[in-house]
Amino acid sequence: MKQNHVLLAEDDVDFGNLLQQYLEMSGYRVTWVKDGEEALIVFKQAAFDICVLDVMIPKKDGFTLAEDIINENPEIPFVFLTARKLKEDKIKGLKLGADDYIVKPFDADELVLRLKNIIKRANNSVTTIIKEESIEIGAYTFNQRRLELIYQDEIQQLTEKEANLILFLFEHKNQMLKREEILKEVWKNEDYFSGRSMDVFISRLRKYFKKDTTICIESSRGIGLEFKVS
Repeated sequence: MKQNHVLLAEDDVDFGNLLQQYLEMSGYRVTWVKDGEEALIVFKQAAFDICVLDVMIPKKDGFTLAEDIINENPEIPFVFLTARKLKEDKIKGLKLGADDYIVKPFDADELVLRLKNIIKRANNSVTTIIKEESIEIGAYTFNQRRLELIYQDEIQQLTEKEANLILFLFEHKNQMLKREEILKEVWKNEDYFSGRSMDVFISRLRKYFKKDTTICIESSRGIGLEFKVS
């Protein structure tokens, strides 16, 4: 059975040591670092299944570190740990696409359970069956197999989830889709954190398709959205 690899970024030595021991006893492999700069270096050197990031780590705070990690691998799930209960912090973390935001002190069993559920969700959101290699979407060519969205000579490399989302939206183009339908199909989950993640991905797709004005992703508050292709 695969041992899931956790990147733990926590500068509190006692707390970090305790978390590492508890996660390892629960079957995880843990790489523990004590500042944001070291965390990013380590992240680039090894494969991880999830990142657990303290918000207030030195050299590079948890939010900045998360942005850098997302640039390296947009698919990696991550969780923020914080001693602060500020609503603004929680909103900022969720806007970055965090899978969870946990306020200290917390029960270690709860953290282990949350990580297990997040990793399970991430693993279940994988691959859509390839039907055709390339699809024309307005002025763009969407290559599913190569995970590319091509506009003239420009190539936008996609993540697997971005490709799956584009495919699902295109298959239901010019139709109003409920948020729950999209979440169930692409994220395999309809909870709050998956919904926040979907909002981040939709924002990305809007940027990717902005060069063709005949294409738009239109949201209807409280209902869903429509992938309009003229």
